[in-house]
Amino acid sequence: MAIAAAAASSSSSLFPKYPCLSRNSPRLPQSLRFSSTIRAVTLQPVKSERNQTLELEGDLFSCPICYEPLIRKGPTGLTLGAIYRSGFKCRKCDKTYSSKDNYLDLTVISGLKDYTEVKPASTELFRSPFVSFLYERGWRQNFNRSGFPGPDEEFKMAQEYFKSAQGGLLVDVSCGSGLFSRKFAKSGTYSGVVALDFSENMLRQCYDFIKQDNTILTSNLALVRADVCRLPFASGFVDAVHAGAALHCWPSPSNAVAEISRILRSGGVFVGTTFLRYTSSTSLIGRVLRERILQNYNYLTEEEIEDLCTSCGLTNYTSKVQQSFIMFAAQKP
Repeated sequence: MAIAAAAASSSSSLFPKYPCLSRNSPRLPQSLRFSSTIRAVTLQPVKSERNQTLELEGDLFSCPICYEPLIRKGPTGLTLGAIYRSGFKCRKCDKTYSSKDNYLDLTVISGLKDYTEVKPASTELFRSPFVSFLYERGWRQNFNRSGFPGPDEEFKMAQEYFKSAQGGLLVDVSCGSGLFSRKFAKSGTYSGVVALDFSENMLRQCYDFIKQDNTILTSNLALVRADVCRLPFASGFVDAVHAGAALHCWPSPSNAVAEISRILRSGGVFVGTTFLRYTSSTSLIGRVLRERILQNYNYLTEEEIEDLCTSCGLTNYTSKVQQSFIMFAAQKP
């Protein structure tokens, strides 16, 4: 989702001046390349039994408690209006779910009256109305200091990895204010896009941005509140998962990636970006400083991210690194 801008700024001098490419970096089209030579990696086409037009009715969502498909009452479709006017109920545990402030709440704690739950600081920070408002109004722009190429370029790179999932359902986990969710929906590449985040205020910001763009206001784009460690989809249901600048904010990256692997269908693709703790070219002193500065987030190394994806059953791992920015992709076999 996001990172504290101060941490990004204070650590920019600790990274190499020029891009550092991992041994698994894919060959991108000329327009997407950084100034280095990289190895080609081909992701296999998604083997989906569904039609190109996603079946947006019936069991699109599942209960986050028991993963049973939810019974839906209301208008069909994945548009904001259709989801908002629909009610959902689990056929197994009998729990009901409904929309609030134009997003559907599919968290385990949805509807609870007395129980409250406080997440780690890295999660709670982005539930703040102030941070949610600032995210696309200056916060995200600071990421370029750490090597992020910018939203437009990152979107093009992600689309290259997602070529094998075109026509399917894409879930943008930890979508924040919907910066990439809106781009994916506007591209017309997917039969449906689910913008998913745990932060209520980020989803409200996402809705405010969507209202300003008539081209996607009535598209198959749904806003869902959910926990990345308890995704409300049946196993093997989703064609593509995107997580932009998110992994380092997750309370448990291992549980989150395991969940992403669970919901991906055979051939499905997971693409993510994050800040690296350090790279292979970071000096020893730089590594020690980074460890101290970034204690409140789960920053991983290139090797750790690959190991995590592989241990969760994903294959064809590949990555692209520039300074502390990494975009990685992996596929469900």
